[in-house]
Amino acid sequence: MKAYGKVFKYGDNVDTDVIIPARYLNSSDPGELASHCMEDIDREFIHKVQKGDIIVAEKNFGCGSSREHAPIAIKAAGVSCVIAETFARIFYRNAINIGLPIIECPAASKGIEQGDEVEVDFDSGIIYNRTKGTQFKGQAFPEFMQKIIEAEGLVNYINRK
Repeated sequence: MKAYGKVFKYGDNVDTDVIIPARYLNSSDPGELASHCMEDIDREFIHKVQKGDIIVAEKNFGCGSSREHAPIAIKAAGVSCVIAETFARIFYRNAINIGLPIIECPAASKGIEQGDEVEVDFDSGIIYNRTKGTQFKGQAFPEFMQKIIEAEGLVNYINRK
């Protein structure tokens, strides 16, 4: 399983309130959530993001409240993967539960810049920065997590069993 796309880069402590602002939590529709994804930190994100693009951030991505709306908005916006130095634990769990691939890799977080084109191999955890010709070794997904992501989330995975 792989992801390939252009990078949107953010810093430390990107919390769920800027990923999907609370004023939009009256909707659970993925398309509606996606239309407001990242708007409080990057007004142009939703106008520029394309299917397959990748978010790269620094420490503690997804901190704040434990809403599942945040990874749903990111996934519905077309983002194929989020790479960060670290993730808030509840965001990590919610992302896997809804089938959004995420990878912790401090070196990639520091070595990848806005607009770089990046490829991620989830089987090996290798992150290739195609723009700079560099690569990083992230945390590979265990097989059961890959199956959850391939099924588009935990509920689908369980229903298929």
